[in-house]
Amino acid sequence: MEKIIDLKNLDPVSILGIADSHLKLIQKETSISIIARGSKIKLIGKKEDVHKVHEIFQEMIETLNGKGSLLKNDVKNLISLIKTRPNDNDSIKVHSDYIICYGRKGVVTPKTNGQINYTRSVEENDVVFCNGPAGTGKTFLAVSFAISALENNIIDRIILCRPAVEAGENLGFLPGDLKEKVDPYLAPLYDALNILYDEKKLIRLLESKIIEIVPLAYMRGRTLNNAFMILDEAQNATITQMKMFLTRLGVGSKSIITGDVTQIDLNSKKESGLVQVAEILNGIKGIEFVKLNRDDVVRHSLVKKIIEAYDRL
Repeated sequence: MEKIIDLKNLDPVSILGIADSHLKLIQKETSISIIARGSKIKLIGKKEDVHKVHEIFQEMIETLNGKGSLLKNDVKNLISLIKTRPNDNDSIKVHSDYIICYGRKGVVTPKTNGQINYTRSVEENDVVFCNGPAGTGKTFLAVSFAISALENNIIDRIILCRPAVEAGENLGFLPGDLKEKVDPYLAPLYDALNILYDEKKLIRLLESKIIEIVPLAYMRGRTLNNAFMILDEAQNATITQMKMFLTRLGVGSKSIITGDVTQIDLNSKKESGLVQVAEILNGIKGIEFVKLNRDDVVRHSLVKKIIEAYDRL
């Protein structure tokens, strides 16, 4: 099989590396032929191998566009990530068939088979629960799904919330106004938004309350129509809080609930609403449960090894 990558307006050296250092890293890990001439890179070899190398280059281009630079360690991590993906049709279609949204740092797509299943579930259901370890992209993708729905006028607003377990949800005893009190607990949600939106647009959306980021306790008593509701770190929501959150769902709304049942900070695992909810709501049409695992980790290559080590305890 033969495939051409056109770097277009990109500086070839920024992708291939000084003295082709990045290219040599890739060549060391594959048996296919890679020919770089000008702005075009030709890949020749077995179909599965060509697809994997093509995906590595696509990730390199996205990283360069997002960070403004591409380091040797970036390339090593991307090679490690792509190599661990299964050789099947779904993984080959990651970039071309499942564009979620266009963020400030480039296109957002699922990177693993588990993330593809997550994407399909969100497309086909109004309520999706996603359980998985750190680094599997469950929160970032949830925010991306919500932004896609907002930008396509499917919903009118986005509500992002987390339980403030570390503060015991008793925020009145913390210094400062509400924003100062809760921002440390909601930082991962802000991080995801900052990747997807430029600063000026994000500030405007937050000030107009088109996007709201609130602690879970402040969801009580609300009914949210035409909204995309996300509950993050749901393993730390109690059974009562989980029911409260789910019953905020109004007409024309969707919801994603993310968490990791191995990281419960409550006094008892039995108190976790995320543990109980699968038994209570399983089989209801329009509600789907997705499980991500260490094969879906898309952070530093060591994260997967760290999770594996802890799983052996």
